[in-house]
Amino acid sequence: MQSTSKLCVASASAQPAVRRFDCWADLTDGPLSSILALSGSFRDVLPFAATCRSWRAAFSSYPSKSTFCTKFPPLLVQFNARVQAPDLPSNNGRQKLRTCKVIDPINKNIALRCQIPREIYQKMQFAGTSYGQLICCHAGYCLVVDVFSGAKVSPPRLPFTGDCEKEFYFYVSGTLTAPLASPNSHLLVSTATALFDWSVGSDSWSVLQLSDAPIEKIVEFNGQFIAMDDFYKIYTLQLSPQLGLQEITTEWVGDLAPSSDAKPWLVVCGNMLLMVYCFSTTSLGCSVVQCIPHHLDMSTSPAKWVEVRQLDNWELFVGGDVRSRLFSCRSPERWGGRSKWLYYAGRRSFIVHGVGDERDPSAGPNVEYKRSSSGRLQPLWVYPSMFYSGVQ
Repeated sequence: MQSTSKLCVASASAQPAVRRFDCWADLTDGPLSSILALSGSFRDVLPFAATCRSWRAAFSSYPSKSTFCTKFPPLLVQFNARVQAPDLPSNNGRQKLRTCKVIDPINKNIALRCQIPREIYQKMQFAGTSYGQLICCHAGYCLVVDVFSGAKVSPPRLPFTGDCEKEFYFYVSGTLTAPLASPNSHLLVSTATALFDWSVGSDSWSVLQLSDAPIEKIVEFNGQFIAMDDFYKIYTLQLSPQLGLQEITTEWVGDLAPSSDAKPWLVVCGNMLLMVYCFSTTSLGCSVVQCIPHHLDMSTSPAKWVEVRQLDNWELFVGGDVRSRLFSCRSPERWGGRSKWLYYAGRRSFIVHGVGDERDPSAGPNVEYKRSSSGRLQPLWVYPSMFYSGVQ
């Protein structure tokens, strides 16, 4: 089951191409690839891919689409924010769509928007984001929805047993191990008592009962999947020959272990696996947010979480829900960003906080960093799925 939703520039200048430029559709892939390589932001790339069928084909065959995810920062989607824009078709009446505001950090003063099915708001609960997809669940059913294309995938119903169905209503998180089109893509869904694995396209789930806490985050690091549960325990995750978790024994260096309300998250920065958490302090009458990263040193036994004072040439993008995906970007100065900073997905726009020893004395009035688990959609960062095509 698929539907069409769109992203467009919400400005008077974003009008359909004039007919006298129709001959541009006859450009060959060579010149089109050269044009695409000169793109300065997603605002350039997305209209390129939507111009016409031949330009869309040129984008699809472009060999380095994934480089855009390292060249540009992710887009901020605000699901409950309205934006002024012309009406878009609602998939010929087959389903109702809801307009959401989109912010590009490179061009944050130019309004963008996307449209997603209203059923996401009315029937489903948020469970996570992965590879440009929203993962939502309700009453044992899951739905994977492309944030910008609107394409939907409906896995089989989760195979609940015992009290697992009851637990589902209190907590659920989800992630993909690879883009949906990849042959090795799996959807992983964690409830309070079990971890479910669906090989995309199959007709059944694998189930692993959990004894301690639900799995909150899964990331790929150095060729293996690393999972973190609600107690901040770390595991290696295996998908075959059967679903399994193996705990990595860890210890903290120093006295900066996260408290029960810190809600840390995992993120990969190059060759580092980081656990990052934030807390608020008061200095000279002003509130200051401190974001403390630790990297996992696996060269020792047990492995050690070691504080990172300087994040060097990296920046972080984090949403308000603990299950939304966090991104790291290198060399942000090339698009106007700043290294050693965290960009929080706020209700009106993004809010910037220093990471490690970096501090922002001007951020007092805009302190916002809290993360929670909610069934409602909260602002989050996302890269369009079209940039992951061809990634295995």
